[in-house]
Amino acid sequence: MSGKEKASIGVIGGSGLYDPEIFSNTKEIKVYTPYGEPSDLITLGTLEGKQVAFIPRHGRKHRIPPHKINYRANVWALKELGVKWVISVSAVGSLNLKYKPGDFVIPDQFIDMTKGRQYTFYDGPVVAHVSMAEPFCNSLRKVIIQSSKKLNITAHEKGTYICIEGPRFSTRSESVVWKDVFKADVIGMTLVPEVNLACEAEMCYSTIAMITDYDVFADIPVTAEEVTKVMAENTEKAKALLRETIKSLPDAPDERECSCCHSLKTALI
Repeated sequence: MSGKEKASIGVIGGSGLYDPEIFSNTKEIKVYTPYGEPSDLITLGTLEGKQVAFIPRHGRKHRIPPHKINYRANVWALKELGVKWVISVSAVGSLNLKYKPGDFVIPDQFIDMTKGRQYTFYDGPVVAHVSMAEPFCNSLRKVIIQSSKKLNITAHEKGTYICIEGPRFSTRSESVVWKDVFKADVIGMTLVPEVNLACEAEMCYSTIAMITDYDVFADIPVTAEEVTKVMAENTEKAKALLRETIKSLPDAPDERECSCCHSLKTALI
């Protein structure tokens, strides 16, 4: 990788968004990290006149399950390229009957129920205890929300994302606990530790969560055909939302709205 290859915006594509077809002047590069290989080659390209780095979280053709993703390598690689804004796209199930399949959610909180992942860059002797009270960048969230309104895309402005280990789905009893006890709104398998690591890297991170179906608490039968149809529609909307968001991003975040930019100031021991 040449030191000249830089991008200020990073996009981590999730289920249904594997290929960087929305970008122009693309170039694939390999970024070496202290944590091994990222999920795939990183594509550098332009969108709305801005340089963007794209990485498919699961690799192309969805070959890496959520519990085997090298999250540290992915985030490190984007940081190495100079990325400041990170837009994550992921498919989720709904735990809230008001949050319907086909809707988007821009989460403002999360609950971590994962079990065995690499959660930090700071394994010692330097230790970091970063604050996750406001885990997502409000500066970036506002741009995404405003962009969704401009495009008439239904995007819920708040929501709690519960992240489970996977790759299995929840039992019905677990799903009821996530909904009724934890009061979570959507469920997925890939937010953690991606969000933690972005915070440690002092990158502005937000998620576009695309609802494909209701989780099993609802006992609403769903077919693979229905999920595939919603996924395809969501993917097209996500591409439009990415384009509008990237076009609207300022050169720097509003630090009054951003908990990410200086997260290490009080975290290192």
